[in-house]
Amino acid sequence: MSWMQGKRVLVTGGTQGIGQATAALFRDAGAKVTITGTRAAASDYDGEDLAGMTYLQCRMTDKAEIDALAARFDALDALVNNAGMGRQDEYEQDAFEEVILVNLSAVMKLSTLLRPALAKARGSIVNVGSLSSFLALKETPAYTASKAGILGLTRALADKWAPDGIRVNMVAPGFIETRMTSGMRADAGFEKKLLKAVPMRRWGAPEEVAECIAFLAGPGASYVTGQSLAMDGGLMLR
Repeated sequence: MSWMQGKRVLVTGGTQGIGQATAALFRDAGAKVTITGTRAAASDYDGEDLAGMTYLQCRMTDKAEIDALAARFDALDALVNNAGMGRQDEYEQDAFEEVILVNLSAVMKLSTLLRPALAKARGSIVNVGSLSSFLALKETPAYTASKAGILGLTRALADKWAPDGIRVNMVAPGFIETRMTSGMRADAGFEKKLLKAVPMRRWGAPEEVAECIAFLAGPGASYVTGQSLAMDGGLMLR
């Protein structure tokens, strides 16, 4: 993708899974890629291909760290809001609020702070939602609410910022083969039952999501804004 050459890209949560695959795709195509993570240094992430990227620690629960991150960019071609989390105890109020803070409030804060940099470059935002942006996951009410909120936020920002030349879109991954889903894949019986709901009968790969993020960020989607792209192997057809 020659259009990426020299482009400035920020991928939050870019140390593993979908974020890492997306950052690597941009890097390999010649972009100047910055990634964030929660650990002190990139070297703290064993076994991940983070070479050739600028790593910055930014915990999405820390407003000062988000401020410092945004201050590093005077122009930005693409922001990929990928950092996120889920918890097992989301019916507890403190847990609920932490997930909402990381998955939704931090996305709004960072996007707003970077609006001038994105406008300067006529850049784009791609938010990473989930199938839970559309479907309820009853055991994770905060994750479900936050990802549904990302869908609404994507649409609102796309409308508001279109005059600035900023496009805002969302990808909604389904069952993707990442560290986060390793527990599901470890139980063969559960995995078989889960994949019965997927017409394509397989897990998605992080690299497949990365390709769609790159499409939405790039010139091939120059007349696309406020849209959500489900990457689910056909799950939502059922």
